[in-house]
Amino acid sequence: MNMADSVQLKKERAARAALDHLRDGMILGIGTGSTVNAFIELLSGWRDRLGGAVASSLASAARLQAQGIAVLDLNDTGELPLYVDGADEATRTRLLIKGGGAALTREKIIAAASRQFICIMDDAKLVDRLGAFPLPVEVIPMARALVARRLAALGGTPVWRREVMTDNGNHILDVHGLTIDDPLTTELRINQMTGVVSVGLFAARPADLLLIGTDSGVQSI
Repeated sequence: MNMADSVQLKKERAARAALDHLRDGMILGIGTGSTVNAFIELLSGWRDRLGGAVASSLASAARLQAQGIAVLDLNDTGELPLYVDGADEATRTRLLIKGGGAALTREKIIAAASRQFICIMDDAKLVDRLGAFPLPVEVIPMARALVARRLAALGGTPVWRREVMTDNGNHILDVHGLTIDDPLTTELRINQMTGVVSVGLFAARPADLLLIGTDSGVQSI
């Protein structure tokens, strides 16, 4: 088995483990990314058992609809019992960096609206300290340069993800080389910058459970 196949198998293991947390009639929050795509594929057997799903991106919404699962508006559902999403990095204290798929703002909204947040991932995403993965920040387009200067003042190197427009019509700055000693303080500080829509640090609302696909099975944290 080559490395790509091994990683995909780990993602599928984590995705399958999340199925154990589903209940009949449940309205799910669904994130975005390759591990979540594996989870959505597994939901075909639940299409007649779920009450529907709230998606964090247009791409995930399309995948859910292709599985025959109704996609609902969060404004109409109220609090969700469960949100399933991936991560670009996660610590053992369940703090995350997310936003590689440019859906971080909607992901934060759904996480905030959910009683339980399960993060599914392969073991390469588990880290001792956040920040090796460039930190995504969604910004209002006209404020991109302003925010970039302020992020640089924090010690990072912001790079505009030029080829990407978020589903909200905004830009993404990926901050390289940022020292994140205190994820919560860093999250709050960046969120307060004028022009920032959201930052991809999930410290104020971390995951409740990590399901990590490994070579030998699934680790739960």
